[in-house]
Amino acid sequence: MKQISGRVAVVTGAGSGIGRALSLALAERGADIALVDVDPARLTEVQEAIQALGRNASVHQVDVASRDQMAALPEEVVAQHGAVHILVNNAGVSVNLPFEQQDVDDLEWITGINYWGVMYGCRYFLPYLHQAEEAHIVNVSSSAGLTGMKGQSSYAATKFAVLGLSECLYVELAGSKVGITCVHPGAVATNILEAARMEPEHKARMLKMFHLSMPPEKAARLIIRAVEKNRFRLVFCPESRLLALMKRLSPVGTLGLQRLLNRSASG
Repeated sequence: MKQISGRVAVVTGAGSGIGRALSLALAERGADIALVDVDPARLTEVQEAIQALGRNASVHQVDVASRDQMAALPEEVVAQHGAVHILVNNAGVSVNLPFEQQDVDDLEWITGINYWGVMYGCRYFLPYLHQAEEAHIVNVSSSAGLTGMKGQSSYAATKFAVLGLSECLYVELAGSKVGITCVHPGAVATNILEAARMEPEHKARMLKMFHLSMPPEKAARLIIRAVEKNRFRLVFCPESRLLALMKRLSPVGTLGLQRLLNRSASG
């Protein structure tokens, strides 16, 4: 997009992490924000922070996995802001368990939020984005959307799906006024692990690592820059860039290396 100031951005998962940081960063650039999350307290906190910057912010307590709620969301946003120019499909959750230890509830939970949430967002907002003089979609995938990883089967499946959807839209939207960026972050200091379904000891180790990772504010700046430059693919964090390079150079070899490491760890 050539201009952020004066635009209206919809951000899912806006109550924390990358979503919160991106909402604030867009507001600092002059955008008004429709904040979408399931946590009303977090939404109110971010709304107040954006209003302190002199921008308008509406709150929408929505479960992105709900078809009915997502179908109604665009009209709610337009009623309060008059238009939609930027859609950020950021809401996401994680399951970090071997596939055979995941039950169907785990699979349906993560698929509803990570896959259907993005699908619904794109499907229901695109007609309104087409009405704008310029518009952009940001779909947040992951480093797990680049290659398969141990304990990440359901998470990777949803993030690969986000990439697949984004690639198709990138092709189909050629010649339109709607751009698209697919984001593949690595470890960013968010709270995604706090709600993740995984072994408690493993979660404790991962939480320590994640809090030493890239600040979400830096991630937000990189995403906004990609939107302004109309970049389709954005990979950031050292481990994500390394995985992307390895997968490009040797797709099967990358998986083979992970198999070897997994075998060694299993003793």
